[in-house]
Amino acid sequence: MKLQRTLEFIFDFGSPNAYLALKVLPELLERTSADLVLTPCLLGGIFKATGNKAPMLQFADIPAKLAYENLEMRRFIAKHALEKFRMNPHFPINTLLVMRGAIVAEEEGFLKGYVDAVNCAMWEMGLKMDDPAVAAAFLSSAGFEGAALLARTQDPAIKAKLAANTETAVARGVFGIPTFFVGDEMFFGKDRLDQVEAALA
Repeated sequence: MKLQRTLEFIFDFGSPNAYLALKVLPELLERTSADLVLTPCLLGGIFKATGNKAPMLQFADIPAKLAYENLEMRRFIAKHALEKFRMNPHFPINTLLVMRGAIVAEEEGFLKGYVDAVNCAMWEMGLKMDDPAVAAAFLSSAGFEGAALLARTQDPAIKAKLAANTETAVARGVFGIPTFFVGDEMFFGKDRLDQVEAALA
């Protein structure tokens, strides 16, 4: 009997690198016969708890480092032919609303479709998804009941689940996104996907 492997992805829509990583995961999962588990967490909460910062802030006083980070992103995009990617003109976006929406989608059984749609809105269409009207209109156009879905994000249980996911991630050593777990082994960043694949294989 073949052992079924699982790759857990700690994610938040606010990370462009999370979008890029998610786009290349299908082939990796196929090669390793692994299942993907998406765990919605709040990147802002992770940063606050760990003292970490987004690269654009962390390296603001080191222009050469920031330029190199951008170069590595362009190389990754070119390598994997991710031509649809566009840096969101409203970046950074407060993702609290859409991440609570991810918890709703998870509970209602359509998390993958929701993640694909919101990633498209954020990193292909450049929409301002922290605006509730924009988010509701987009979600409705994508086949979801936008207003009803966003209304459920105000449920205290939904808020608590996202907070608990975030706290648990921090307790496991997560300090940023994208973060991956293969069992108890943690891997940070889209540039660690070769290591992730080796761990799964």
